[in-house]
This record gives sequence, C-alpha cells and structure tokens, in this order.
Amino acid sequence: MTTPQMTSSNRFSDLTKVPAAPAAKVLARGNAVLQTPLDAPASASVADVLAELEGKGALIDMLQVLAHSLPPREATWWACLSARDTLAEGAPVPPALKAAEAWVFQPGVKTRTGAREALDTATNEDETVLCAMAASFADGTLGPGELEDYDAPAGAVGAAAFGMALTALFHDEDKVEEEGKLLLARALDIARGGSGTLSSGSNAAPANGLAAGSGPAPKGEQTP
Repeated sequence: MTTPQMTSSNRFSDLTKVPAAPAAKVLARGNAVLQTPLDAPASASVADVLAELEGKGALIDMLQVLAHSLPPREATWWACLSARDTLAEGAPVPPALKAAEAWVFQPGVKTRTGAREALDTATNEDETVLCAMAASFADGTLGPGELEDYDAPAGAVGAAAFGMALTALFHDEDKVEEEGKLLLARALDIARGGSGTLSSGSNAAPANGLAAGSGPAPKGEQTP
C-alpha cells in the first residue's frame, strides 16, 4: 500500500482554532487587505484561501490571513514566539514581551494591566511592543479599567501579530526564507490547537513556555 501524500487542499483542513466564516469576512472584520489577487470566491474558507496563497507563493499574505484568523490569545502567543526570534542569544527579555507572555499564561485583569502599562511605557527601541499591544487589546477594548469603555481598533490584535511576524521575518536578511517557513509552521500548529513552540534557535520560546501540543493553557491556569 502507498501512503497518500498531503496536498495543498487538505494541508489546511484541520485548523480547529480558525473560524468557519469565509476568509473574506474574517479579513474585512480586521480591515486587512491582501496584496495577492484571489481566484477563490468570496465564500471561500480560510483553509481554501491559504491553499491558494500557498500555490501562488504568497507567504506574507498567508501570515496575514492567519494573524487575523487566530483567536486573540493564540494570535498574541504567536506574536510572542515571533518576538523571541528577534532577540540576541542571552539578551534580556524586553518588558513588553514579558508582560504579553504573562497575560498569555494567565489571562486576567492584573496581567492585562501589566501589558497595557508595558505598551504605554515601551521605548522606541523595543520592537516587541506589538506583543503588549495584542495582549492589551485582546478583549476588544483599549485595556482594563477606564480603558474598557473604549473599543480597540478593528483587527488590532491581528494587525499587531502580523506586524510582529513581519518584524521577525525580516530581522535577519540572510534567514528570511528559513524564518518564513518557521513563522508559518508555528501559526498552523497553533491553529491546530498546538503550542507553536517549534524552534530554530534558543530564543524561539520562553523557558516557561507552553508544553508542546498543548496550545495556550486554559484561562486561569498556567502550564508548568
């Protein structure tokens, strides 16, 4: 017997974290516009659009689709993993990234407040500020406390996660192709319910990161 090969059409069929809504609707909600013209109809699923984009070699658009398709917590976690790729070996973890990871591990008012504070006080040199932005806006508002009265911009979490992915993608010009494959593989793993902690280097995931295959820990719990 021969083992059937995975094709583009079924490679994206098990993305359990991705909404069933058409990709066009998901992108419209996030005010996201693809650079690659699609042949797929407006009713095409996220999986079908990803398959078409892969066939056209449109990696950046694939990353954008996934950034806006992942739930807020999963998108923030993906952003954190992307941010880790930009850190030099042995470098201290920037406050914005540290605060965003704390929120992913244990969502709540305290950790979200920490993420918002890190966002507000981040320096211009801290490229990981997008992680804190994603965590701050994850509940659909500008943050906890008085900021709860104000809606976050449409698609803010997805835009932040996508921006962090692009930052990681082009962080090292000699490793763009390698990094692109890693970013995509992580996003797809997270979309399947996995942890996304696929690593090409020592900084790819935090020391207290999520266990492989576990996905982000349930709210109120923290993965050892």
